[in-house]
Amino acid sequence: MPFVDAKDGTKLHVKDAGTGRPVVLIHGWPLTGDMFEYQTVALLEAGYRVVTYDRRGFGQSGHPATGYDYDTFADDLAAVLDKLELEQATLVGFSMGGGEVARYLSRHGTKRIAKVALVASVVAYLLKDNTNPDGVDLSAFDDMKAQIRQDRFAFLQSFAKMFYGVGWVTSPVSQGLLDWTFVLAVMASPMATLRCVDAFGKTDFRPDLKAFTVPTLIIHGTADKTVPIDPSARAAAKGIGGAKLIEYEGEPHGLFATAPDRLNTDLIQFVG
Repeated sequence: MPFVDAKDGTKLHVKDAGTGRPVVLIHGWPLTGDMFEYQTVALLEAGYRVVTYDRRGFGQSGHPATGYDYDTFADDLAAVLDKLELEQATLVGFSMGGGEVARYLSRHGTKRIAKVALVASVVAYLLKDNTNPDGVDLSAFDDMKAQIRQDRFAFLQSFAKMFYGVGWVTSPVSQGLLDWTFVLAVMASPMATLRCVDAFGKTDFRPDLKAFTVPTLIIHGTADKTVPIDPSARAAAKGIGGAKLIEYEGEPHGLFATAPDRLNTDLIQFVG
């Protein structure tokens, strides 16, 4: 079943492997479900069923002109879960994928869900305003969109270096992995790439936190320059009753690739 139809007819590209308890991995911007290569292998080898899908506008899913808001994203996730008839699933949302988890729980509840994990997630609220002084200035998101409009390809290459914490002297990932990241990122439509900056940058998920009524794990790197830890993971941990926060000291945003063994171990322990 390579494709699932969203409510508006958009085709969502799905990969479904394994036969155990389902784990649904929801990717970050501007990548695809394939970003979870390390996690998919580890979870399959641990005996789980692993589902990944490409968000609308990204990867091999349909590239519509509209629908780049979290209500629509959450309904897309619901379409995948319903079509695959998943029960007792664990949702793992990375970066902007954490927003799907939060909004899905608000809109669709926990009938199909056993546990959720937020990994380097944008939840609770990124944008700096009077209620969120630790957030990110609006100018940062405007600058990202300006660079994307000017030269999306150059932006994606430079963004990947910050994403993985690459410096002048050392790099926690190989050039091959950087090249692979670029390939995944350029598969997205330019419209989706632009619209999602507003979606993950400006959506306030704090009202959704009360919908987290299942066991919740939060993992975030303390050196994350893409999604700062204070308005995201630390704020989410305070707002979600019983949530467990694990901080990865010194890890950047792309910790699924910079600390894969540790992340895999934590996820497998949590799911089990």
